[in-house]
Amino acid sequence: MSTEHRATPPPEEHYTIVPRRVSFDWDATPLHWIPDEPTATHVINVLHLLLPAGERWFVKVFKEGLPLITDPVLRADVKGFMGQEATHSVQHAYVLDHLAAQRLDTTGFTKYVDFLFEKLLGERPPLGAPVPTQEWLRFRLAIVAAIEQFTAVLGDWVLHAEGLDRARADEVMLDLLRWHGAEEVEHRAVAFDMYQHCGGTGAARYVRRVAGMTVTAPVMLYLWLWGAAYLVRHDPRLAGRLRYSLLAHNRAVKKGLLPTWRQIGAAVPRYLRRSYHPSQEGSLRRAVEYLAWSPAARAAVAAAGRAAIA
Repeated sequence: MSTEHRATPPPEEHYTIVPRRVSFDWDATPLHWIPDEPTATHVINVLHLLLPAGERWFVKVFKEGLPLITDPVLRADVKGFMGQEATHSVQHAYVLDHLAAQRLDTTGFTKYVDFLFEKLLGERPPLGAPVPTQEWLRFRLAIVAAIEQFTAVLGDWVLHAEGLDRARADEVMLDLLRWHGAEEVEHRAVAFDMYQHCGGTGAARYVRRVAGMTVTAPVMLYLWLWGAAYLVRHDPRLAGRLRYSLLAHNRAVKKGLLPTWRQIGAAVPRYLRRSYHPSQEGSLRRAVEYLAWSPAARAAVAAAGRAAIA
C-alpha cells in the first residue's frame, strides 16, 4: 500500500487527539429530552441507534489498517481516534439502555444496523464476493472517511445549535452531544488521512474516495429517515398518535433544533473536490473551548489526574 500520507492541509500546529473517559447520569433525562418536540428529539436520537455498532466498526477497520501505517504522526492520530470512537460507542449504547428503561425498545432497528456493519461490511466481503483483501480494506476505509465527513459537519452544528438551548433541551443529553461533536471536530481529518495513506495512489485513490461517498450518503440518509420513523412510531408516550413527517422535521429545522438540509447536503460536493482536506471543516477552537467547559469532559480529566497520582 502507498506510503503517501495526506492531501495537503492548511499549515497549522499539529493537534494531539486524546480520548476522554466520560460518563453520564441518565436518571433524570426524560424521553422527550427536547420539551414538546418529539420529532426533533427522535431525529437526533437516531445517532444512538447508529453509533454503537458504527463506531465499533470504525475501530475494527482501523485495527486492520494499523500495521500498514508508516507515518508515526498518523499512527498516533489513528490510535487517538480509535480511543475516542470506542468511548463514543459505549456512551451511546448507554443511551439505548436508558430508552429501553423508558419502554422504547430499539432492538427492532439496531439488529439491521448490526447486520450492516458486522456482516455486509465485515472483515470479509459479503456473499464471498471475489474482492482482494487489500481492496476490501481500502473500500471500507473510504466509507469511514465519508461517514466522518458527516460527523464533523454534525459535530460543528451541535456546538453552535443555540436553538437547543432556547428549547431547554436536557442538559445531560446536550453535554453528551456536544462532547461527542467536539471530539468529532478534533479528529475530523484522521479517517481521511488514514484513507489517503492506505488507499493507493493517483486516480484510483480518488475514484475510490468518490465511490465511498456515493455509497455512504444515500445509505446514511435512508437509515436516518427510517430510524426517525421507527422511534416516533414506537414511542410509548405518543401511543401511535404521531408519525414522522418531513413537515414536522422542517418545522424543527426552522426552530434551529436540527441542521438544515443544505448544511448536510453541501458537505458532499466539498468532500468530492480533489483538493479537499477535512481540516477545513468546523472550528477546532470552538471544539476545544467546549471540551474545556463540558461537565463530563472536565470530570473525566479530573478522574484521570487522580488515577495518575494514585
